[in-house]
Amino acid sequence: MKKATVFEQRRTGILLHITSLPSGTLGNDAYRFIDFLADCNVSVWQMLPLGPTHSDGSPYQCLSSHAGNQELICPQSLAAEYWAENLAVDLAAPITEVISKAYYLFKTKAKRVDLDSFDAFCKQHQHWLEDYVLFRQIRHIHDSKAWFDWPVELRQRHPDAIEKLQHEYSEALSIKRFKQYIFFRQWEKLRAYANQKGINLFGDIPIFVAHDSADVWAEPDLFTLDDNGYSTRVAGVPPDYFSETGQRWGNPLFEWPQHIENDFDWWKRRLETQLALFDLVRIDHFRGFEACWEIPASCDTAIEGRWKTAPGEQLFDSMAAHFTELPLVAEDLGIITEEVTALREKYGMPGMKILQFAFGGDASNPYLPHHQNIDSVTYTGTHDNNTTLGWYQELDERTKEHVKQYYGETGEGMPWLFIRSALRSVSQLAIIPLQDVLELDGQHRMNVPGTTEGNWQWKFDWSMFKAEYTSRIRQLNQLYDRH
Repeated sequence: MKKATVFEQRRTGILLHITSLPSGTLGNDAYRFIDFLADCNVSVWQMLPLGPTHSDGSPYQCLSSHAGNQELICPQSLAAEYWAENLAVDLAAPITEVISKAYYLFKTKAKRVDLDSFDAFCKQHQHWLEDYVLFRQIRHIHDSKAWFDWPVELRQRHPDAIEKLQHEYSEALSIKRFKQYIFFRQWEKLRAYANQKGINLFGDIPIFVAHDSADVWAEPDLFTLDDNGYSTRVAGVPPDYFSETGQRWGNPLFEWPQHIENDFDWWKRRLETQLALFDLVRIDHFRGFEACWEIPASCDTAIEGRWKTAPGEQLFDSMAAHFTELPLVAEDLGIITEEVTALREKYGMPGMKILQFAFGGDASNPYLPHHQNIDSVTYTGTHDNNTTLGWYQELDERTKEHVKQYYGETGEGMPWLFIRSALRSVSQLAIIPLQDVLELDGQHRMNVPGTTEGNWQWKFDWSMFKAEYTSRIRQLNQLYDRH
């Protein structure tokens, strides 16, 4: 396959999710961060999935694989719209209340061109938007209960029940459509600004979707469910670096025969949405397209799972025929077989090399810099790792000695030793989490896999930035021919 355009030159990216901005929105902080990237001569901004989350805040367990998270909408930007001049923004008020007030101003004050734009948006995204707003409204009515615990007529989408609900809550449904319109409108402006500055936006698609999501409720036949909507088999990973009992994610698996019968239409729709948002997309848990860890839903841990093959080659053949190019990165971490590597290489997807995984073993470790290749993305660490400084501070002495022997007496401490290593690597793309650029320790970690408390909450403060960080990244990019 033709190499994706973004990989035609050596690039540097910084990893930071929108929620880690001081405001956590698509407002001024996001634009200021883009300016920072441009000043560093960095051309990629990587972030996590943008979907609406459950109460735990995990962007990898979203209520929809298409919708945007309304919590990311900037209320100040909304109030700056000409039709919202009378909108009083209370920053302490939930964003959903602010948008609801804005909706009525929009309907009465907006010009016909903007009203038509809203109608066109609803029509363009109808294939997922209608299911999503219905799902959110029913979920609200039933105190946020999961859809498989709703009354049977709503759980199974009986036409009479759905029609009654659409009529009874028509205004509430329209407001929910409007929230998505505003999210996508703010996102499009941000992306245009980023692209104008030479910044590519790098997104993330979890391979699996949350059981309690509009996707599974709307098309249950595509997932491993029983007649009542409960999972029969769920996803996870076997025991590994992160957990002795493995990870039981709990997502329903795919009924692949149904996807094959539909020529992977669900997947094409899903990727189309993400490619409209991003210039480049990472596929989380890529190895699940070759085989996934299938766990009986009755099991509390992942230990009793088994590998179940998946039709990855058929899927990506269909995708390649549908899309002009597939600007995808494969998250190929964990237990990777020759079959998984062959699948990734066939479709020209770079894999991932994590420097924090490279040390403590022997010279055959595939993450060591001397094993890296041009068709890869090198990271100091990811959102699932400790910060590089935090990681190094917790290392045993033997592993610290391995790092020291490998790099020699450079006099450069962590995290800059790893940042330099990533940027001088042969990998066409190098990604540095912002925490590493800011020299932050383990207290600033984003996520600890296998845990549910205290994750996804980290935010930076602009006072953490020093002018020397910008000049140092820019100098390293120049030295190693990166942009």
